Amino acid sequence: MIFREATISDISQIQIVRHSVKENILSNPALVTNKDCEKYITIKGKGWVCEENNSIIGFAIVDLADKNIWALFVQPEFEKRGIGKKLHDAMLKWYFNQTKETVWLSTAPNTRAENFYKKAGWKEVGKYGKNEIKFEMSYDVWNNKQDES
Repeated sequence: MIFREATISDISQIQIVRHSVKENILSNPALVTNKDCEKYITIKGKGWVCEENNSIIGFAIVDLADKNIWALFVQPEFEKRGIGKKLHDAMLKWYFNQTKETVWLSTAPNTRAENFYKKAGWKEVGKYGKNEIKFEMSYDVWNNKQDES
């Protein structure tokens, strides 16, 4: 497996991964366009991918401008192999090298993603939107977790 920064040429495969997930499914896939992905990985923030056999099997994108995690997804058949954690850690390492401001994300309740973020040290801070949980990660918590590793 190769972990690297995402490029514009990865977007079509990133979309395949995004549409393959079984949890946190987009209610309308047309709402997240290739242009959106391009903007997030080139202007608003940065993205990372994991590829195996020249196919992207997971990706993560952080929005530095709005200080949030825009996406972190792994194809279902590749879950539970540590891919999400490596993408998560690369993304947060980069983010906190750019700023010390708290980053946030939201995810659906009662999902594997909710458990993943709790285990990674994210703090639940309330509700977001209609049916999601909002989490935050501070620089200090992130830094302390890195010292423990």
